[in-house]
Amino acid sequence: MTQHFLPEGGRQAAADLHTIVVVGGGAGGLELITALGDKLGKKKKIKAVLVDRSPTHLWKPLLHEVAAGSLDLNAHQVEYIAQARWHGFEFQQGALIGLDRDRKCITVAASHDVDGVEILPQRDIPYDTLVLSIGSVTSYFGVPGAEQHAIALDTTEQAERFRRHLIAACMRAQNHIGEHAGDARPQVDIAIIGGGATGVELSAELRNTAQVLRAYGLHKLDPVKDVRITIIEAGPRLLAALSERVANATTEQLRTMDITVLTSEKVTEIRERAVLTASGKELHADLIVWAAGIRAPEILPKLGLPVNKQGQIVVAQTLRTEADPNIFAFGDCASCPSSDTGKPVPPRAQVAHQQANFLYRQLRRHLAGQPLQNFKFRDKGSLVSLGRFSAVGNLMGNLTGGTMMVDGMIARLLYSSLYRMHVMALFGFVRMVLDTIVHWLRRKTAPRIKLH
Repeated sequence: MTQHFLPEGGRQAAADLHTIVVVGGGAGGLELITALGDKLGKKKKIKAVLVDRSPTHLWKPLLHEVAAGSLDLNAHQVEYIAQARWHGFEFQQGALIGLDRDRKCITVAASHDVDGVEILPQRDIPYDTLVLSIGSVTSYFGVPGAEQHAIALDTTEQAERFRRHLIAACMRAQNHIGEHAGDARPQVDIAIIGGGATGVELSAELRNTAQVLRAYGLHKLDPVKDVRITIIEAGPRLLAALSERVANATTEQLRTMDITVLTSEKVTEIRERAVLTASGKELHADLIVWAAGIRAPEILPKLGLPVNKQGQIVVAQTLRTEADPNIFAFGDCASCPSSDTGKPVPPRAQVAHQQANFLYRQLRRHLAGQPLQNFKFRDKGSLVSLGRFSAVGNLMGNLTGGTMMVDGMIARLLYSSLYRMHVMALFGFVRMVLDTIVHWLRRKTAPRIKLH
């Protein structure tokens, strides 16, 4: 069946619509499918389909707040089915497990409910144009015991699991206060492996959480002396992807919060309640978080598309795959060369956001048979949250005319604006404003920490 993209104002019969399938409902994938649905799907110019293994979406940079309990997951999740209904696309739940380029279809695994009962069977979904945006997964780098004894922060389920374990650990510890005269006070030791943005942001949120939990009476521990937080980083400094100036400022702020920072400490093994390092240290830990790295999902090399050594799909600067003109990829799962250096653009949230906007325009050109353009990443700087009232980072580009370091409340407001931009991309300006007001009111009327 020959598919044609109609000019503005044109329509096709439903059976003849060009089908664009986007696999992966992360920040970039959901922004892209929402734009396609709003601008083309609602007007019956294309059929837009989103495929994701989960029924809901959460902006991934918020996971550390979910883990610390400072953000209510239910209040910030986006239901894919509802988003599809409102924005003119179709949602199919299931994990990508196969690709047949000859038949132009993908295979999606069966979906099951919480009791393991199948609710959707394995099935094939046809496409005319395919976009892969399935992100990345946690890499444990082969460290013995890491996957068994550490909690990653790659999914909402993992973040919620850590939050429950944190509350339980504090409550268990406070039950032992004063049991025996002269005994040392019980403590909760938290080890965070990885000094990137996730590890740093989590450590700051956890310090605040310990204080709030005591205020609500869930434990009687000293929130600073009895809840000990340690970041363990294999490299010579925190935040290796950012400037040394930002990294040093962040380290100083963490230390003022009584957070221990260990650099140049490579983790060699993780046990049930201990972290071992190459220098011979054995650190006791009641809770261990793994935030040390990411890798491409295992399915990507099995799709028959060219991948690099890291397992990412190789794409040109147009974001189209080298092997198939009808398949595009972007975000963490793709390796796109920079227009300036030729090196792959970094796996960052702002890259996925820019690529989603760019790819929407690219797909319109692709459907109209026009030449594709090259993606150019514009680095606008990076910000790292250090709790409710502080952040640190650097701004770059047209906003400052160079590079400017920012911190404190101004940086925190800029950091919060990144999420608001994501909400605006999904729902529009008016709903973004209403959403902001609702969440502000919620913070004023609900506990600052999710307590159950």
